[in-house]
Amino acid sequence: MLQSPIKRFWLQAGWLGLFGAAFAAAAWLLARSVLQDEPTVSLRAEVEASDIARVLALARAHDPRRAGPGQLDAVVLSERDLDMLINLVANRRLGAPLRLSLAPGVARLQASLHLPPNPIGRWLNLEAQVVETAGMPQFAALRLGSLPLPSGLGLPLLHRAAAATGLSDDLAMAGDVLRRVNFQHQQMAVSYVLRSDTLPRILAALVPPAEQQRLRAYSDRLVLLAALPASEGGISLARWIGPMFELARQRSQGGGDAAAENRAAIVALTLYANGRSLGSFLPAARDWPQPRPQRLTLAGRDDTPLHWLISAALAVDGSSPFSKAVGLYKEVDDSRGGSGFSFNDLAADRAGTRMGELAVQQPQRLQAALARGVQEADLMPHAADLPEAMPEPEFKRRFGGVGKPGYAAMLAEIDRRVGALAALR
Repeated sequence: MLQSPIKRFWLQAGWLGLFGAAFAAAAWLLARSVLQDEPTVSLRAEVEASDIARVLALARAHDPRRAGPGQLDAVVLSERDLDMLINLVANRRLGAPLRLSLAPGVARLQASLHLPPNPIGRWLNLEAQVVETAGMPQFAALRLGSLPLPSGLGLPLLHRAAAATGLSDDLAMAGDVLRRVNFQHQQMAVSYVLRSDTLPRILAALVPPAEQQRLRAYSDRLVLLAALPASEGGISLARWIGPMFELARQRSQGGGDAAAENRAAIVALTLYANGRSLGSFLPAARDWPQPRPQRLTLAGRDDTPLHWLISAALAVDGSSPFSKAVGLYKEVDDSRGGSGFSFNDLAADRAGTRMGELAVQQPQRLQAALARGVQEADLMPHAADLPEAMPEPEFKRRFGGVGKPGYAAMLAEIDRRVGALAALR
């Protein structure tokens, strides 16, 4: 017997509904296998001064300006150093922590991306395993949450991720330079050959065109500020912070990237205070108008702005633990034959780090606070009473050394003072 049109409609609707429910259930199960409630990677441990010392030694030993084009060279990196360096990049470009583990012949990289609120899962956990070959490593396994993926997807996904995060040029340069990678227990050996265009490509990757335009704007502002009359004792950094961040506020209006503007303002100021031209790492800047040299001060000293600005520049670039460790490394190094360990300088380091953190975490609020003008007491805590110029034996006798209770108590007091600064709350 032929079915009536109404019966056929309800039968088809039933099948469609059943299919839709099955599809929705499958999609839900798939999403639950990919998205998870907890991250597999947490933020890395605090960077230590010894980490900075090793990285600086490696950078000096393998400075591309010293290597001849076409010369085969090699470097051995520890698992901890690699983990620290890749997290510096990941914090800025991905906003996510990474974890690297190395074993003979194989490396495993994990990442945890925090997602917006949703009913399925707040974390996207990724894991990739690569194995060494006679040349470059190859993907051996991929996992998205608890869902395994074909290893053949590794390279296409890597290129897509690099494009999405602005790292395509870096990836291409690595492919041109690297010759072989060997994985060992907690370390990696890399063989590479630099080309004649490697250094210019590194500089171009560090400062993309949009960033160059921003830096030009703040360089031009420094030209104007440096042309103003200055007292014999120098110019307080606080006098220049307001005009620089007023420019950042103006350029951020109408949908501009406030964090990027803050970063450019801090970098330009940092290089200027250190007597370095933007042209020293950005060839295009050599033709820009150059600001007249002036002596910047903070709390009556000309070394304090350097500590403050360098720490701010490091923090604004994506890693406040790294910037804190750089400041600590400098003080430990000074205690071994330089000017001595200084809690005064460390206070400037911590205040600058706080400035850099706010510049990217609350960029518009910081612009509003600084653009109207600030006093030195808004930027730098009182530090004249803090111990300084201590040789290493005296520092250890009085405070036990880095990480000891006496040192920790002084650091807590410095952080309390920094936390009370009006412009950096």
